[in-house]
Amino acid sequence: MVKRIEWIQISWGKLPTMNNKTAVIGAGSWGTALANILAENGHSTKIYARDKRVVNSINNENYNFKYFPEYQLNPNLKASDNLTDTLDEADIVVISVPTKAVREISEKLKKLVDHNTLIVSTAKGIEEDSFKVNSEIIKDYGFNNVVVLSGPTHAEEVIAEIPTAVVSASRNRENAEKVQDLFMTSYFRVYTNPDVVGVELGGAVKNVIALASGICDGLNFGDNTLAALITRGLRELSRFVEYHSGNKMTTSGLSGMGDLVVTCTSNHSRNRRFGIEIGKGKSIEEAENEVEQVVEGVKTTRAIFNWLQKEKINLDMPITYQVYQVLFKGKDPYKAVEELMLRSRKHEMEAVVDNSLWNI
Repeated sequence: MVKRIEWIQISWGKLPTMNNKTAVIGAGSWGTALANILAENGHSTKIYARDKRVVNSINNENYNFKYFPEYQLNPNLKASDNLTDTLDEADIVVISVPTKAVREISEKLKKLVDHNTLIVSTAKGIEEDSFKVNSEIIKDYGFNNVVVLSGPTHAEEVIAEIPTAVVSASRNRENAEKVQDLFMTSYFRVYTNPDVVGVELGGAVKNVIALASGICDGLNFGDNTLAALITRGLRELSRFVEYHSGNKMTTSGLSGMGDLVVTCTSNHSRNRRFGIEIGKGKSIEEAENEVEQVVEGVKTTRAIFNWLQKEKINLDMPITYQVYQVLFKGKDPYKAVEELMLRSRKHEMEAVVDNSLWNI
């Protein structure tokens, strides 16, 4: 087993002292990492996995053979392939499945847990048909106590206890702080934020920009290109969040700039790795086979593009537009980048330009 980094206990705020009964739905890399934190914080934690082999490896050997075979999990973490058993007496439920599965899971939860149960949503995406984010999908099934947990996180680093910071977002301060206390450790710092819209949309749109960053890498462009893409991508993300009444300050935080940087630059990023394969000329199917995990940015790109077309919204999102053309219209990635570079000239930040500032 790989030895985790040992850290001196840092006073990062109040650490959890209560013992909650928590259920984590989804034993992928992120669900496993979060469930392990909960178990190590002393909470009675069960994780739901459809794969019986994953259940057996967690229960009998304390590791998830599929995602983290080299990391020992907390022995108090238990797994089940029975959803009813997993949710038995749970007062907090963490949903860690792809956006496309959230509605199905929420439908099942409605029949198995009380509607006042605290639900923690961790997926980053937008449902294509409804154009709803994950917390909205969950609320469709009568759950009002929904908290969004988001930020610049790779499960591969969290499981290794590498210092990480995230955001617990809810309009209900008590709920946000409860989730903050639930997950806070010396290596996993949790901030609170009431701007659920900004946090969720930031987490979704950054996946589209990460696809673009991967495409640029696949085309063998350099650091200059990546820096420009991230910077302009942040502006595009901010524009989208502000249009939906999110707080523009949120986009400069962990769920905006932070998540954007880590997803656009890391080899752990499945969206970036997918984009690299597209940049090399592979099809969507071939790229998905290379990544071997759900790539949220693909569906999010299509969801945003279709929403812009359907609503006839005049919102400037050139990166999203070009990524859509490359993925779904067969556009040459080189041509897409060229068109981004040759767009009509403009100020870098229109909002800060005052004619009186120019030395005319």
